[in-house]
Amino acid sequence: MTEDARFEEGGEAPLRLKALDAEDLAVISGLCQDAVFPATEMGWDQSARRFGILLNRFRWEDAVSAERRRDYERVQSVVAVEDVVKVQSQGFDRRDSETVMSLLSITFEPGTDGGGALLFTLAGDGAVRVEVEALEVLLRDVTRPYRAPSGRVPSHEG
Repeated sequence: MTEDARFEEGGEAPLRLKALDAEDLAVISGLCQDAVFPATEMGWDQSARRFGILLNRFRWEDAVSAERRRDYERVQSVVAVEDVVKVQSQGFDRRDSETVMSLLSITFEPGTDGGGALLFTLAGDGAVRVEVEALEVLLRDVTRPYRAPSGRVPSHEG
């Protein structure tokens, strides 16, 4: 007889997720909420039609354990968007290496023929709009987890 795998057993495994519809994207958005990154860690490769962000993601998937016995963690992750035709930003200078962004959500605004726009909403009235021919977003952890510098769960309370 075999047992089902438990959620806790996957705690150290790096994430590698793909979103092909709005429901999938909601999962990636939730996992990326409160991720932080310098404005200079965003890039658009026009010839490859790919937009990406290297961010420091809070490990929400590990933070909810009732039997937590270690520090809260972050991990460096890449969010890559395929089939990009246009990228726009507002509310910040993308060339300013001192500007640290905090990602609040990623949503999809459907257009025609499967295309549309991804909206990366940032704290402090910043936003990045990425127009795509089709929805395809990849989230991939690229480093081992590390102790969250604050030692706490991110909070939005004033």
